[in-house]
Amino acid sequence: MGTKEHYENHLANFYSWMIGDFDQKRANFEKFIEENEIYPTSTKVAIDLGAGTGVQAIALGNLGFKVTAVDFNQQLLSELTSNDESNAINTVQADICDVKNFESLQPQLIICCGDTITHLPDKLAVEKLLLDCESILTENGKLILSFRDYSSELTDQQRFIPVKSDENRILTCILEYLSDKVKVTDLLYEKQNGSWNQTVSIYEKVRLSTQDVINMIEQTGMKTAFNSPVNRLQTIIANK
Repeated sequence: MGTKEHYENHLANFYSWMIGDFDQKRANFEKFIEENEIYPTSTKVAIDLGAGTGVQAIALGNLGFKVTAVDFNQQLLSELTSNDESNAINTVQADICDVKNFESLQPQLIICCGDTITHLPDKLAVEKLLLDCESILTENGKLILSFRDYSSELTDQQRFIPVKSDENRILTCILEYLSDKVKVTDLLYEKQNGSWNQTVSIYEKVRLSTQDVINMIEQTGMKTAFNSPVNRLQTIIANK
């Protein structure tokens, strides 16, 4: 199953439950942006690639950015609109690989968070995305990425990751490491009318390391200003 189909047929239905407390995560991202002194200057335009339900997009809107939120899944974008009390976020259903279509917005900030870049088809697609982001950023613009570093293989029982559970749902993620990909199996149990029902979805992620991404950033001419794990995701801020 492809990534788009995985979201449409499986993950979008419980994505909000999986990510947890929306307001807390939004507040955490606002704090991260402020701590790194990223402010709306010049055009004040920010683009959120793979925006999901809007954790980062709404945080940026609260900080004064004019935000365009891009995602291929309309169900998630509709949830984003419901979460956006200010009605200030512009949502666009599109493939994030088409980021150059937003060049006319003159973004001073582009973000791609939550392991989104590993959902691209291969490393070449990641390289192209970063090149395209650099090309449309304004002078002194910034790019923020967060992703999982898949350079070290998990083995045996470590491959079975308990993501989240409550009295009605249990989500487990199972990883299988290939040479350049990670095959991901999302195993969901849901309690309905007193019985547990199982749904399974399998898709692939690009196997990226932190050094891979830094090398790609440097090839665009951007410079890495921040590189550290944040909430279990490797997070990079790059300056144009």
